[in-house]
Amino acid sequence: MGSSQDTRKTFADLASWYCAIVILCLILLASIRESSTLPADVDDAVSSSATVGVGRSRLLDRPCDEIYVVGEGETLHTISDKCGDPFIVERNPHIHDPDDVFPGLVIKIISTNLKR
Repeated sequence: MGSSQDTRKTFADLASWYCAIVILCLILLASIRESSTLPADVDDAVSSSATVGVGRSRLLDRPCDEIYVVGEGETLHTISDKCGDPFIVERNPHIHDPDDVFPGLVIKIISTNLKR
């Protein structure tokens, strides 16, 4: 009976390592694919700009969807200006302090801009 348990444990260890490697490969492939699918104008701006402005060019090109994820360096004011929604705080009751906005925060946007 001890041998059967050892075999199961070994198999479980191998399966978990296999899953970990597969997940790692998928994450790596996704990040490579994302960086290779930049639009030509953003790609040119990234390659020709200084390192200070690199993240800024991709940030400004993000669309204003109804569900918006706040990016690094964004404020409610900049999002409001970019998307044309002056009522972000009123439409998002989970935002208690408009100055406490962080990357990854999900907000609802109703854009009034015709051009996105």
